[in-house]
Amino acid sequence: MKKWFKATGIALMLGALTACGAGNTSGSDTESDVRIGYFPNLDHAAAIIGKEKGYFDDELGERGAEYTHFPNGNDFIEALETGNLDIGYVGPGPAINYFLTGGDIVVLGAAANGATLIVSREDSGIETLEDFGGKSFCTPGNGCTHNVQLEMMLKDIGLESNRVGGTVEHQSRIAPANMVAMFEQGQIDAAAAPEPWGTYLVEELNANVVTEWNNVFLGEELASVVVVTSKKFLEENPEAVDAVLRGHKQAVDYTQENTEDTLTTINDHLFDLTQNRLPETVLEKAWTRMAVTTETHPEALQAWADASYELKFMDKDPDLTGFVDTSRLDAILNQ
Repeated sequence: MKKWFKATGIALMLGALTACGAGNTSGSDTESDVRIGYFPNLDHAAAIIGKEKGYFDDELGERGAEYTHFPNGNDFIEALETGNLDIGYVGPGPAINYFLTGGDIVVLGAAANGATLIVSREDSGIETLEDFGGKSFCTPGNGCTHNVQLEMMLKDIGLESNRVGGTVEHQSRIAPANMVAMFEQGQIDAAAAPEPWGTYLVEELNANVVTEWNNVFLGEELASVVVVTSKKFLEENPEAVDAVLRGHKQAVDYTQENTEDTLTTINDHLFDLTQNRLPETVLEKAWTRMAVTTETHPEALQAWADASYELKFMDKDPDLTGFVDTSRLDAILNQ
């Protein structure tokens, strides 16, 4: 097993990220600051680069920015709902679920596509999706982006989770730190994991790749990260939203043109938060399992929502009319 540090080290690292999630901010505390949220994950590269390279601060000028990192989408949405966050980066699943319950949220554009890897423990007996019957898997959340992607593929081959009476045991709300520990201790058979944690399980714990990121349900088209705000904040602060989107464009462009420095910057950012670094080989390989992009693919978001309804994560047929409005970002991209 290749090691830069033991799996328990990465578990401590990820645990630290969770512990210092919502409410951990940097920047000025003045009331006029634009509060930007993100996750300390690889597919949030645009957010991290935008922060670390100063793109957001430069575009916002005197108004300034305040940054908060979150351990999961539920905490992000709660901050947005309670007025403690203005704009930021989150997975499409929590954003869609919030919108469908009447939440004030709008998608302004995408930040990354892909980044879901289906992996199994080395001695789990799972090599393909057909092997999941009678086995267990975990996901970061119940009905989260990755959960729906895996369960939809299982449903297509006649398998269902125990949530709906099937034979596949699902354990939800398992943080990446706990995924690592559970794989190491043989407590779970498989995972639908976000990057870079899926690749970490493969490279450091010899996990099997069951389904590559581009072969999962909606793999190459579904945004793994979207930029969102509330319609209220957008209506009251259009110039600030445009400033953040200009910074977002610069950050995406930078990541696409400067892979080596992007990965170094992200690892340095994680080190600042946790005093640990991810193995370079993990970051490099995980980077090939996602795409930092502004291409949103609204039809993929609707297809994901339809799948979530089909899997009975939702009670009503989802209508995402008004959920996506990329007009402001499109105007910036076309300048």
